[in-house]
Amino acid sequence: MRINLTKKDLVNSIYMQVGFSKQITENLVEEFFYIIVSNLRKKKTVKISKFGTFLIRSKNSRIGRNPKTKEETEISKRDVVLFKPSKEFREYLNNNGKNTT
Repeated sequence: MRINLTKKDLVNSIYMQVGFSKQITENLVEEFFYIIVSNLRKKKTVKISKFGTFLIRSKNSRIGRNPKTKEETEISKRDVVLFKPSKEFREYLNNNGKNTT
């Protein structure tokens, strides 16, 4: 089952836990995402300790096919964002959220 988590959900959750105003909390969330995106645009790797690493990978152009029509088309060269979870994050997920440290 897929659950969408929006920026608004993050803002409300942080607002309830920390107690800052919603405007300050929204600015914090926006700035957090801005820092990640701006560093990725500079082709830098973003590592968040005990969470994971965001990195850019360049994909070369290639031939793709439409599965319905079998028509071949060129998929252009592009950069994609990858996320590699940290060891601690993977362990947390595999232990059903129980903190092992």
